[in-house]
Amino acid sequence: MRRYKTSEVWGWLLFNTLIVTAIVLPLGDVLLSVFRDSEGVWSHLAETVLPRYIRNTLILALGVVTATIVIGVSTAWIVTHCEFPGRKLVQWALILPLAIPSYLLAYATTDFFQYAGPFQTMLRETFQWEREDYWFPTMRSLPGAICILSVSLYPYVYLACRTAFLQLDHSMLQTSRLLGAGPFRTFRKVTFPLVRPAVIAGAMLVLMETLAEFGAVDYCAVDTFATGIYRTWLSHGSLVGAGQLSACLVGAIIMIIIFHRWFGRNKRVSSNNGGFNEVQRIQPGFAGKMLSSIIVWTPVVLGFLLPLSIFIDMTIENGDQRAMELLGELAQNSILVSAIVAMACVVLSFGLLASMRRCPHFINQTIVSGSGLGYAIPGTVIAIGCLSPLYFIEEQSAAWCQTIFSYDPGFWATSTIAGLAFGYICRFLAVSNGMVRAGYQRIPETLDDASFVLRRGSLRTISGVHLPLLSSSLFMAGLMVFVDAMKELPITLVLRPFNFDTLAVRVYQLASDERLDEAAASALAIIVVGLVPVVILSKYVFSKNMDSSPE
Repeated sequence: MRRYKTSEVWGWLLFNTLIVTAIVLPLGDVLLSVFRDSEGVWSHLAETVLPRYIRNTLILALGVVTATIVIGVSTAWIVTHCEFPGRKLVQWALILPLAIPSYLLAYATTDFFQYAGPFQTMLRETFQWEREDYWFPTMRSLPGAICILSVSLYPYVYLACRTAFLQLDHSMLQTSRLLGAGPFRTFRKVTFPLVRPAVIAGAMLVLMETLAEFGAVDYCAVDTFATGIYRTWLSHGSLVGAGQLSACLVGAIIMIIIFHRWFGRNKRVSSNNGGFNEVQRIQPGFAGKMLSSIIVWTPVVLGFLLPLSIFIDMTIENGDQRAMELLGELAQNSILVSAIVAMACVVLSFGLLASMRRCPHFINQTIVSGSGLGYAIPGTVIAIGCLSPLYFIEEQSAAWCQTIFSYDPGFWATSTIAGLAFGYICRFLAVSNGMVRAGYQRIPETLDDASFVLRRGSLRTISGVHLPLLSSSLFMAGLMVFVDAMKELPITLVLRPFNFDTLAVRVYQLASDERLDEAAASALAIIVVGLVPVVILSKYVFSKNMDSSPE
């Protein structure tokens, strides 16, 4: 049995406490803002726009969650239980919309389906219609935002359900069919109740992403909490008012998390424990195969192929030389801050998880778990929560430098890459934590025991044993954080230095000015970067014998 020195245990606890305190500081500042005086801003918001924020956020969340469940469950069931041409290709292609941020999808689809866009123009030219001869839904609206986010986020539900369907004991489904139940009745009575926990898990991810979404709903002119927080800070100039709005949203998210954990505490997907479990696929007729293909390919076309082709066409046809010149500078800024954040998150996650491995105390585990809270909080909330602590640190350091050195360091935290990187780290540390934790789970504890017997200390064990074995996990953690940071929008808008634009910010600004053609090259760069983790995810998911049918 390994025993650790008291000084070592306290050292790890102190290290983790300092790191996690810094990470949860923005969240704590947001919650404390409810006790501050907003100088009438909160009462003004409550009387004017707050009811609209609540109503739109609830409708948006309910609509997106419902639509993603329908799309994700139906597509997962079809590719798992039906045989049709292109099934093996589309089961991979269905996760491609994850490569395109929802705000880019909003820009592309709105441009394509608006009145002056290619689609409606084609309808008018084909049928000789005038404006008053037909009705077409408006994309820049609440229903439009629901459709855009649903097409963008359904892969979360699809992946969860696809895995659950393949892990089911299919003998139960075969028994249902033998008893006379058709495929749809079997799905309703047997399959769906068994995979309900997976559906709920995927829907929870969709719900969190919907509440955190800023770019797409802002472009669709929908007032939600995420857009309201940003406008309160920018237009009213009230950091306290924005913090109080953020506290309302954080409170709702905490309640959702508690309810989800309570509701799903004893629920698991019923799986087959008997080894090989072949899926008996339905062989539909020609019409059934065509219908299945249309159902599964539609979200892929709308969520990935259409926006990708739009941005490629804009870049080739309308991209100007100035936009291409700026692309290099914007890419350099994005790569710089993303690389800094990725390295910082990898180092912090490695330290946190190594300490938990060497000191698996309940208190230590609780502290380390707290470092991942930021990923459940919207980026707008984290950005607002970062401002007050950064202002305070800046003021105190300036006073200290003036007293001792008679030197004013200026705005070194709130208007530099350091402040922006801090916000990113608070948001994305959970991503690297997950990858490093998965790597540690593959390292047998007998190696730690052997190192302990050889009287190697913690640092030598971590550097000589853990680090080499975790190299691939650390690389993957850095890559995932790098890609997420490249696509992040609200934190960058609030915390970026003056005259410091990233690819995401540039696209947002140009799209807001209706200059989407100039933003196409930057949007393509973001999509290419976003494809990297999707390809890696697809290789991981579909290489684990997910398709149990014989080749």
